[in-house]
Amino acid sequence: MLTELSAYTNRWRRVPPAAKGLFSFCGMVAAFAACSPRSALLVALLLSAATILGAGVPALRYLRIATPALLFLLASGLSLLVSLDFGGSNGGISAHLAGSELSRIAQVSCRSLACLTALLFLALTTPLVDIVSLLRRCRLPDTLLDLMTLCYRTLFVMSEAVHETTTAQSARLGYASFRLSLRSLGGLVANLSVQVWQRSQALQLAALARNNDGALRFLGPEYPDSGRAISGAAISGILLIVLAVTLP
Repeated sequence: MLTELSAYTNRWRRVPPAAKGLFSFCGMVAAFAACSPRSALLVALLLSAATILGAGVPALRYLRIATPALLFLLASGLSLLVSLDFGGSNGGISAHLAGSELSRIAQVSCRSLACLTALLFLALTTPLVDIVSLLRRCRLPDTLLDLMTLCYRTLFVMSEAVHETTTAQSARLGYASFRLSLRSLGGLVANLSVQVWQRSQALQLAALARNNDGALRFLGPEYPDSGRAISGAAISGILLIVLAVTLP
């Protein structure tokens, strides 16, 4: 997983999650407070620079992770740009460009891009275990955090199962032709369905064995100089918000 690889290997791995979470939150506030598309783009550029240049996340990996979200954002912007008219004179459907709304569409798209870079900053510099610990201190419901933890664990288990199954199928020439590829794909889906069912039952038995008492908790690492890091993140975040508000 590229996201987890970046979260565990970046230069700011030992920075307290509270500081990175605060800076990410300030980035989202700056995105919504941006007065123009240009200021929102500047916020997105600064947040991306903080992730790539500051935290040391490789630019190519950053683009690979952000590409699906960027494509979704592009499709959303294009859908806002095209307007459908269902009440035409001939009773048909006509499409036209919403030229009068172009500035508002650009504002929404640039704000969304800035929010995306703020979330990517947090996701690519902080492991999910630390994010869950931070959210727990923010008094989020334990049930939601437990579901996040279980989904996170299941994601890696299923990824390993898919890798092992496809490797075994490829060793038996299961993907040598189109017909064999369809057959192997069906076997992969069937095998994963059985594994998901079995692992969910095992997880339920494990929860019952511990009386399902309380939330799932993990020992987190200690971070030195937390106060200084949080103060620096707060100052940087406030400056980012001021820049977004004052830039025309």
